[in-house]
Amino acid sequence: MHTSDVRRDDTLDARLEGPAGPLTAPAPAPVLPGIPGHGAPLAAPVASWLQRVDAAAHPRPKLNADIKDPKLVQYKFVYVLAPTSGGRHVALCLCKARLRPNGEVAAASPVSEVFSLLSAPPAYLEGDDEDLVRFFIAMRSGASQTSTATEPKGKIGAILLQMLLEQDKLLWANSWPDMSNGLVYPLQAGQVRKANLVWRDEGRTARLGWQVEPAKGATHSAADQIDYMLPTDPPWYIDNLSCGALELNRGGVDISLAELQALVAQAPALTGTDKKRVSQLLLAHGLQQLMPLPQPLTQKLRNDVVPQPWLQLDSVQLADGAGQRWHDVAILSFDYDGERVSFDPDQRVVRQQGDVTEVISRQQDAEAAALAHLKSLGFRKPATAPLNGLAGAVQLESQAHWIRFAAGGIEQLEQAGWHVARAKHYRYDVVPVEQWYADIDQPAEANNAWFELELGIVVNQKRVPLLPVLVQLIRNAPSDFDPDVLAAHADSDQMLAPLPDGIRVALPWGRLKPILGTLGELYFSDKIKNKVRLSTLDAARLEELARVTELQWHGGEQLRETGRKLSLFGSVQKVPAPAGLQATLRDYQADGLAWMQFLREYDLAGILADDMGLGKTVQTLAHILVEKEAGRLTRPALVIAPTSLMTNWQEEAARFAPSLRVLLLQGKERLDLFDRIDDCDIILTTYALLPRDEEKLRQHSYHLVILDESHYIKNNRSKAAQSAGLLDARHRLCLTGTPLENHLGELWSQFHFLLPGLLGDEKTFNAQFRHPIERQDDPLRRTLLNRRIRPFLLRRTKDNVAKELPPKTEMVRKVELSGAQRDLYETVRLAMDKKVRDEIDKKGVARSQIVILEALLKLRQVCCDPRLVKALPSRKKESGSAKLIDLMQMVDDLLQEGRKILVFSQFTSMLELIEEELDARRIPYALLTGETKDRAAQVAAFQQGAVPMFLISLKAGGVGLNLTAADTVIHYDPWWNPAAENQATDRAWRIGQDKPVFVYKLIAKGTLEEKIQLLQQKKQDLAQSILADGEANKLVLTQEDLQAIFAPLED
Repeated sequence: MHTSDVRRDDTLDARLEGPAGPLTAPAPAPVLPGIPGHGAPLAAPVASWLQRVDAAAHPRPKLNADIKDPKLVQYKFVYVLAPTSGGRHVALCLCKARLRPNGEVAAASPVSEVFSLLSAPPAYLEGDDEDLVRFFIAMRSGASQTSTATEPKGKIGAILLQMLLEQDKLLWANSWPDMSNGLVYPLQAGQVRKANLVWRDEGRTARLGWQVEPAKGATHSAADQIDYMLPTDPPWYIDNLSCGALELNRGGVDISLAELQALVAQAPALTGTDKKRVSQLLLAHGLQQLMPLPQPLTQKLRNDVVPQPWLQLDSVQLADGAGQRWHDVAILSFDYDGERVSFDPDQRVVRQQGDVTEVISRQQDAEAAALAHLKSLGFRKPATAPLNGLAGAVQLESQAHWIRFAAGGIEQLEQAGWHVARAKHYRYDVVPVEQWYADIDQPAEANNAWFELELGIVVNQKRVPLLPVLVQLIRNAPSDFDPDVLAAHADSDQMLAPLPDGIRVALPWGRLKPILGTLGELYFSDKIKNKVRLSTLDAARLEELARVTELQWHGGEQLRETGRKLSLFGSVQKVPAPAGLQATLRDYQADGLAWMQFLREYDLAGILADDMGLGKTVQTLAHILVEKEAGRLTRPALVIAPTSLMTNWQEEAARFAPSLRVLLLQGKERLDLFDRIDDCDIILTTYALLPRDEEKLRQHSYHLVILDESHYIKNNRSKAAQSAGLLDARHRLCLTGTPLENHLGELWSQFHFLLPGLLGDEKTFNAQFRHPIERQDDPLRRTLLNRRIRPFLLRRTKDNVAKELPPKTEMVRKVELSGAQRDLYETVRLAMDKKVRDEIDKKGVARSQIVILEALLKLRQVCCDPRLVKALPSRKKESGSAKLIDLMQMVDDLLQEGRKILVFSQFTSMLELIEEELDARRIPYALLTGETKDRAAQVAAFQQGAVPMFLISLKAGGVGLNLTAADTVIHYDPWWNPAAENQATDRAWRIGQDKPVFVYKLIAKGTLEEKIQLLQQKKQDLAQSILADGEANKLVLTQEDLQAIFAPLED
């Protein structure tokens, strides 16, 4: 019972085998009061062993001397402390003790089912026993439950020991077999004893252990040692069959008992040479209060040493997601007369000068001033681990700050007396860039279709291609090149760039941002080496680079000139209106003419994408007239348009350009007219006839092929699109107010007709632009696509250029379904929802489109009028239509106000039902559907005021009509494509309109029609973001969209 360097066992609970496990030789018992000795003091182990012999020879004390009737008490619960199998720890066991008649413990056995004592208490469980059992269970929580014994721990352990002492139920056994045989001893309460750490000499070495205040009256040689220290809070000791609390001296340091005990247990045995050095180190780190010095030192205190600041500059790679990322850091330390110390104020400066240990005082004010100097240069403490745990570590905000510091801050510190050191991995010793260059190469095999651009820098009089360097930087840290991050950099800031030969340069963001913004391929192309291959149509990008980046250009002068004009098409030289034009062009129309002439001059092509009603036809006629008057119209211009626009083209050509000879190829009579093609200026044909007449049309060459409403070729695989692409023409032009309706593939198809190669092949375009924009809402790709098509797409909206137009007011009028119609909607919704879900489960969303569209169609029909749903029984069709009732109330009110009304619906059968209501009210109207023979007569009847209402199917009348007599537009049912609705509205709201226009959209509240509105907005945003500089949302019909569409009506 002699050890004082009590050590913890990390796997203690797993090794507490207790009385039920394998047994080893009995461990020492606590010593009794010291036995007298003679002569020289004995070694502690010997003295302790003798006292255990003495304790074992004495008669065993009674458990309780006050038992009055021992026959009544045969059993009792006691708690026995005994050494574990290793002998270094003590475990506490709850035991059932069998008593002799005189009250002594005859035998004690562990209680294996402790919890059952509370659920089914035995007769001998006393009142206080229940509280003790509960504390014992609480103390065991978290310990191994395979053993009945556990080491007393923590606050609960200390409380339990105190309670057991007070109730005389705490016993000691030298071993678990002794306990079974009744060889147990009562433990007595001992005094609180103070304990300090000391180094004890053990032969030639010294070992760290506890020196405990001796018990009262104890004078033997081991009186300052104890048998066991328990990890309770506060710690308890066991010594000479007494136990009590210890008051540990922790040197004023906030350290847990477990940590302190671990430090003591791990302390090495020190030899003579180590003692002095350890003493110096403990002193240097200010730890002498917690840990005693193994060897006393002769100390000398110095207050006269002024520190010199040291700054170590370094860079380290740390984990960042799946990869590694460089972090730059500076470490501040101080030199005190040759002794380096960290910026940790707790570290003391200690050195050995002969036999004297010199302690140099830290100059806190001087060190604080050094730190303040660094803060004035922009240095801050690191915000994240592990760098924020380094004493004296500081960082700058960005690479730009580090580069500025390297350029001037280091020298400033050195002039102030600092020592600045650069570690091996420090990254900011940069080499200056002498020049920036741009080489354009147009190899013969390119046939003027493409060119190669090399951008580079000159470093140490060597040319270094820059593009592969930038590609590698983007791949290594893509988030650093996000557009928002780039925008935050000032042009004067610089970026660190490692070159292939290992040297580093600092590149100004003012030069890099235009390169990154212009050459978007750097972000996603893996084929870029020293040069990037660009389409000749991309020449505008050269001018963008030249305008904002100072470069030494070599080659490609003509290309750059073309690019200059392409990038500045808004300031393209105005073209005088042709003499034969019987109209006065507005300013924006004159700009459009100049733009088309510019494209013709440079053998380019484009899309005139002005809003409906802004005069795309008259601008095109002016363009053709200019060509004719200049003598360039040596071949005819072929105009391909929807059938509904043939009359419009004929009339406007006759009105605005009567000198142009126009040939209409329509009807059976066209078969006799193909021979006249070369004798005319304008040839008119339709998309429907183009594939049929392809062979005849391809026998001729054309000066210009014009696709009016070019979104008709949005499907590149359609016969019309393929036939148009095969026509032989010097120049090509597209006209449409909606170049992008549903998805970006439509835009690609039109540019594939106009300028093959501008947007790459379809697969590449989908991978690089369409999918990232539509699925991930990638702002970078959206911006790059916008920039690429900008020179070849001229779009002006009414809001931009036609300020003389009267205002347009749009209103959504929500109609509440009720009664039988509401019930019918829910019935159809439930049936369709199940059908769609089953189909999607089988085939997925993409392959379930037919079933989805069928379900949506039926729900839309129910919203319009149940009579539209063919499969319904007759009785359900008579549910009534809330929308139709609302429409007729609106019509009555509006006609009383003298309004002229257009009503659009996608369902011709719905228009028939509206006709019935109008006939019943004797309201005259005009009608235009796909089956209307004399469209002109219907239009004239409305325009000339013969009828106040015009019923129009969206598909038949959405384009090509001029209905400025109308001042009210009613969309009876919404359609997915907002462009189709806007085109219909623009029949009335266009040039020539002199009255305010009111647009009403009838929406069945809570139904899928409301969801259609949301999808309309998504499509509109997509078009706006590509055709202008707006933002867009993803255009994807997801399962969540379908779930919303098939949601039940709200109560």
